[in-house]
Amino acid sequence: MINSKCFDNNKYLEEQTKEILERVKKFDNKLYLEFGGKICFDYHAARVLPGYDANVKMRLLEKLKSHTEIIVSVYAKDIEQGRVRGDFGITYDLATLKLIDDLRAWDLEVTSVVLTRFENELAAIKFQRKLERLGIKVYRHYKIEGYPFDIEKIVSPQGYGKNDYIETKKPVVIVTAPGPGSGKLSVCLSQFYHDHKQGINSGYAKFETFPIWNLPLKHPVNVAYEAATVDLADFNLIDPHHLEAYNKISVNYNRDVEAFPILKNIIMKITGSKNSYYNSPTDMGVNRAGFGIIDDEGTKTAARQEIIRRFFRHNLEFAIGSGTKEEFDRAETIMESAGVKPEDRPVVLPARSAAEECKEKGKGNKGYFCGAAIELQDGSIITGKNSTLMHAASSAVINVIKHLAGIDDAVHILKPEIMSDLSRLKKEILSLSSESLNLDEILVALSISAHTDNNAKRALSKLKELRGRELHSTHLPTPGDEAGLRKLGINFTTDAIPSSSLFFNI
Repeated sequence: MINSKCFDNNKYLEEQTKEILERVKKFDNKLYLEFGGKICFDYHAARVLPGYDANVKMRLLEKLKSHTEIIVSVYAKDIEQGRVRGDFGITYDLATLKLIDDLRAWDLEVTSVVLTRFENELAAIKFQRKLERLGIKVYRHYKIEGYPFDIEKIVSPQGYGKNDYIETKKPVVIVTAPGPGSGKLSVCLSQFYHDHKQGINSGYAKFETFPIWNLPLKHPVNVAYEAATVDLADFNLIDPHHLEAYNKISVNYNRDVEAFPILKNIIMKITGSKNSYYNSPTDMGVNRAGFGIIDDEGTKTAARQEIIRRFFRHNLEFAIGSGTKEEFDRAETIMESAGVKPEDRPVVLPARSAAEECKEKGKGNKGYFCGAAIELQDGSIITGKNSTLMHAASSAVINVIKHLAGIDDAVHILKPEIMSDLSRLKKEILSLSSESLNLDEILVALSISAHTDNNAKRALSKLKELRGRELHSTHLPTPGDEAGLRKLGINFTTDAIPSSSLFFNI
């Protein structure tokens, strides 16, 4: 069982606030701060640093509110191509709107949105109109041929000079995005260029939680970052620029290290000085996450579990065709290098055993025998099996909340008439192939049952205790299962065995 208090949010907030305010003083009270990773709902950080508040960066911005304003950067072609943000399952235009809403919920106002590498994409133009009708200023930054190597062109009226200049008022300008590859760095440098043309000595810095520069290179928390960015082929390394400048070891990742000489030259070209302000990519960063860790061994254990979760994720993506064999192989290699295997995830073997038991007892549904297992806060594990009535994930969740509510296993908390009506609706009216209920449907059935059944009501109240818990299923979760698991905040993995002979399965 993992210690749930490995990270001190208050200590981190104090360190991080101080570092950002110190950095802005080095310039003419104007700093463009590139926010890498997730600005809110950072569940990866919360999983590898137990105790880390997934919204601690929002709390940080709240503390800095009088000093900061926020710009959202989104790549125009991501809007055009309907790119999807995996953790929420929504396209980047919707993810941008959600990000703005999430920030506003913390009373943090987004002053503008920038469409980057804009090439007159029709969907991006429509999105701009939508944002403007919502009262949000929209700017366009254009594709620069030869970027990032043709520095003469980049730092010229034909490069950054043709981009819209974003009017800002506060000393710290946060540049964030709905996801990676959205052009945050380019937005910062474009502003930096325009400021210096106007005689404003502004600066640039980078806020990125991972890898954590003052943890060892092979620390599981840093290895978990590699596992999380398999699709980007990121890897960590000792920052050679920092080592050369200071003879000190710090950890960074390949893209920042490779880009640093180019970035340094761009900054020197803009300022017309041999001083680039920074001697290494580590220097550019303001991250203080490492100083919030209060239980190093606990974070190692948690990070190893995240590495296994990432392996299963890439196994799933490879199985359904959204990931490549190379990505799966890399995830497997990273897992092996961390000294762990799939079965080290506590819920894996119990889920597989449940599936075997389901088969031995002749249960299941249409020849498919699925098992699921959930690990609770106290380390106990509850399993579920599929049937003609419900999916394995549905069964596991129902069994868990009955356990938490102290309800005897033999007691039915789902009204038979409600289950029957839902099954009939699926089969006879909606003409769906299976009447077995997925987790999303089971949650509806439970909420209706709770209206007249006290046991169902007690069980329903326990659903909130499932947030952050771990589940493994032997078979592919259907979209309805996946939606229910996401809503409940359950971290789930799967062996990705098909759960039906059908290609379309809800």
